[in-house]
Amino acid sequence: MPVKRLRPITPGTRFRVANTFKEITASEPERTLTEPIKKSGGRNNQGKMTMRNIGGGHKRKYRIIDFKRDKQGVSAEVLTVEYDPNRSAFISLLNYTDGEKRYIICPNGLKVGQTVISGSGISPDLGNALALIDIPLGSIIHNIELMPGQGARICRSAGAYAQLTSKDGKYVVVKLPSGETRMILATCFATIGSVSNPDHSLEVKGKAGRSRWLGRRPRTRPAAMNPVDHPMGGGEGRSKGGQPRSRTGIYSQGQKTRDKKKSSNKHILVRRKGIRNK
Repeated sequence: MPVKRLRPITPGTRFRVANTFKEITASEPERTLTEPIKKSGGRNNQGKMTMRNIGGGHKRKYRIIDFKRDKQGVSAEVLTVEYDPNRSAFISLLNYTDGEKRYIICPNGLKVGQTVISGSGISPDLGNALALIDIPLGSIIHNIELMPGQGARICRSAGAYAQLTSKDGKYVVVKLPSGETRMILATCFATIGSVSNPDHSLEVKGKAGRSRWLGRRPRTRPAAMNPVDHPMGGGEGRSKGGQPRSRTGIYSQGQKTRDKKKSSNKHILVRRKGIRNK
């Protein structure tokens, strides 16, 4: 999906890099597959702010996405490719041969009119959902389950994909976008291809108001606060130095965040690349 740089007609469009949305084929969602979203504004049930920098934003409807792909052996035609305000990837509306309609995360390159299917013993074509044991080695996959029947948990954002590298007994080895290599049960399902909208990371909002439309309020830099408000606040002039840390004093760099006793640690063969893993 290409992006475009807008002409500087207004200050807000001077630095704007926008999505062209050429793949989008429908402007209204399927009403039977939408639900209302209740916003909290970062407040809890007592009305107290528990999360900062949240509030406002345009009204949205949630699109019910089929992450399990449990309608096996029934082919479906791709009706539309739609924009979803709740995620970075595009979604596709499927019309099954028995008349049921479902939304899925749209794979990159999936077109209207194509046919997709899920189940065992099917060909590993774009958009098809198979068990990992049935997918050929070296395949690009997304929407990966961590437990059989749980539904997709990995590689769901725009442009994300993983690669199936090897098979070992009841497990397969998958290399994830973070650089992590881990074992996943071979009976878990995944979808062939990468996620749509790979150029999402190239977009530039262009103005602060666009963040407000997304429900994000301004964030104050910790160095601009007073010592009573943040450990990094205070000082004469622009004071630097010390280790970056959170509002509660927890270091934000160089500290591992994963639990050492987590049961799934034994399935990780190569840790992800990052400053916290050195």
